[in-house]
Amino acid sequence: MTEIVREAMEYDVVIVGAGPAGLSAAIRLKQLDADMNVVVLEKGSEVGAHILSGAVLDPCGLDALIPDWKEKGAPINVPVKEDNFYVLGEAGKIRVPNFPMPKLMNNHGNYIVSMANVCRWMAEQAEELGVEIFPGMACSELVYGENGEVKGVVAGEFGKNADGTQGPGYEPGMELHGKYVFLSEGVRGSLSKEVMAKYDLSKGHCPQKFGIGMKEIWEIDPEKHREGTVTHTMGWPLGANAGGGSFIYHLDNNQVYVGFVVHLNYENPHLFPYMEFQRFKHHPMVAELLKGGKRVAYGARAISEGGYQSIPKVTFPGGALLGCSAGLVNVPRIKGNHNAMLSGKAAAEAAFDAIKAGRQSDELTGYEAELREGAIGQDLKKVRNVKPLWSKFGLTASLALGGLDMHMNEKFGKSFLGTLRHGKTDAAATGKAADHKPIDYTRPDGVLSFDRLTNVSFSFTNHEESQPAHLQLKDPSIPVNVNLPEYAGPSARYCPAGVYEFVEEEGKDTRFVVNFQNCVHCKTCDIKDPSQNINWTTPQGGDGPNYPNM
Repeated sequence: MTEIVREAMEYDVVIVGAGPAGLSAAIRLKQLDADMNVVVLEKGSEVGAHILSGAVLDPCGLDALIPDWKEKGAPINVPVKEDNFYVLGEAGKIRVPNFPMPKLMNNHGNYIVSMANVCRWMAEQAEELGVEIFPGMACSELVYGENGEVKGVVAGEFGKNADGTQGPGYEPGMELHGKYVFLSEGVRGSLSKEVMAKYDLSKGHCPQKFGIGMKEIWEIDPEKHREGTVTHTMGWPLGANAGGGSFIYHLDNNQVYVGFVVHLNYENPHLFPYMEFQRFKHHPMVAELLKGGKRVAYGARAISEGGYQSIPKVTFPGGALLGCSAGLVNVPRIKGNHNAMLSGKAAAEAAFDAIKAGRQSDELTGYEAELREGAIGQDLKKVRNVKPLWSKFGLTASLALGGLDMHMNEKFGKSFLGTLRHGKTDAAATGKAADHKPIDYTRPDGVLSFDRLTNVSFSFTNHEESQPAHLQLKDPSIPVNVNLPEYAGPSARYCPAGVYEFVEEEGKDTRFVVNFQNCVHCKTCDIKDPSQNINWTTPQGGDGPNYPNM
């Protein structure tokens, strides 16, 4: 094959990912130095295309970055008015009073937002400052310098055939070099995964833990809509099968965000996270809310849940990990956007200081220190034991002990439990099928609950079918020869988009089929596969979900 020759462009800072972390870094760099040369590369077809709307935003990150965001017209208009916490049974519910909750669980002062629209607005602010933003530009490779440092990325490579060879319309893309490269790809990004392995960034830290979050946007009967209401539930339908819970957020325009999270450290390989979500909507409380409404969008993504003790080293020669690439979600609060923004701001300030001092391509130790000792570290340290308590002792004990531990951290700044550690990876936590009972799931009714392929159509996902599959099997024989007999083929269930299926035809051997065109880029397969045989890589730029502007 002819050696690929690419043109190169030089920048002060190259940022991969136009989410809240990457855009915050870009904005802060230009605030500090209007002449700083900054580029942001986004794999989605536009900024926000890969962010399904619906979150409760703690505005502290935006307050620090753009204090006058209200005057500048940020799409943040629905303050939280009411907090509800319920433990569900199959037909009933018990409300958990608000008064015993730790203060950090109070959503007073927070806002229900579309993060897709917030990021679109942030992109406008960045561009007004002179940041270059290129959507539809997936970053497929890292570029390394002579001393092993990260020097840049390859972006915009298009036109490969399905077998990986160059097609007639092949475009090699460009190398974008930076004095520093920021990776803000979200959870389990392919470039972040590469640098974590190359520089052993997780050494000395707990393994990262994850959840799969699925979300639908509904338009409901105006008489049932309660703008500003936030509801969280735990318990049914998961029970003892898995940790997790739900969220229901009432935005404006009679819209409700209905979401469900399943912790990926579940043991029973027969568990079907997507169907648990669909079953949840048939609970009387939820069914009554959604009755007469219509679902208008669907999506899914993995969530980093390891917290403080799972944050890897966030700097490496030539760059840094930002936001969910570093795992900065506060699990009990179900919030990470504020920490993503703060991480982008902190990384930008460290890079500015380094470049001003004549440095480049080294480690931004100031960013590492600020992340762990500043506002982000303080936020995550207070809740560091909630997830391991839940994993070890289940829901009831975690509610009591986790709540007490958070109170202790708030009042005294320390925990009587110290810092509990996470054990196995989520993949290693998967049990053998023979040791667990299958779970029966009722067929979706097409009114409240839906089959996966129908729901995927509401994510407006699109992949060019002639390109190489971005979901790569390290060993094609493992799904049928190992995962099917030992784990009952869990990929057919843990994927929320129906990408993987085992096809059985009379007189033929079982086949494992990868329908990569359905992929909504959640990365669950890369995380949960018990054989760690699936590698998620970035597809061509612009491919994947195209979530609506809501």
